[in-house]
Amino acid sequence: MNRRPSPPATKVAVGQQFPHLRLTTVNGESVTVPDPAAPLTHLQFRRFAGCPICNLHLQSISTRLGQINGAGIHEVVVFHSTPAELRKYQEGMPFPVIGDPDKELYRRFGVEASPRAILRPGAWRALPDGYRRAIKTAVAKRRAPLPAAPTNGTLGLPAEFLISADREVKAAKYCRHAYDQWTVDELLTMAGRLSGTEH
Repeated sequence: MNRRPSPPATKVAVGQQFPHLRLTTVNGESVTVPDPAAPLTHLQFRRFAGCPICNLHLQSISTRLGQINGAGIHEVVVFHSTPAELRKYQEGMPFPVIGDPDKELYRRFGVEASPRAILRPGAWRALPDGYRRAIKTAVAKRRAPLPAAPTNGTLGLPAEFLISADREVKAAKYCRHAYDQWTVDELLTMAGRLSGTEH
């Protein structure tokens, strides 16, 4: 099967127009990025399915999703994993999850991998809680806590973008390590500033 070549990789910059994307979730549903029905779309590029550090962060997103949605933000999360891996390890996530095992989106938007993803102290601090949660979930679901050989490895760096309904990039973050990301509070503060409702 012939694949169309990916566009050249470029870093996403604040103020630029984000391309219109139509993606398919691991459950076969179609998702548009940015979502024209939401004031803001928060597009996250995470690491591999089952990553305990990613899942620790995504738990905070899931717990406060009502606040996030109430602020006009639609969540979409991409992993460099196969849909099968994601259905095994990310099932039950209350937002669209996209598998990109060929890393086409990662290359297109300049989302990189590096040993510093797991070598920085910020990543180490998240590991104990992340592994405890992974083991607890694995016992409950009777599966391995982590995939033995995750697609595209374990050195991915996260990135995230906040995009308006008219496709303007309002904020962009290329993360320095595996647990570097906007907190929920930071995300809500940015949304408040953009909407003029910050207190």
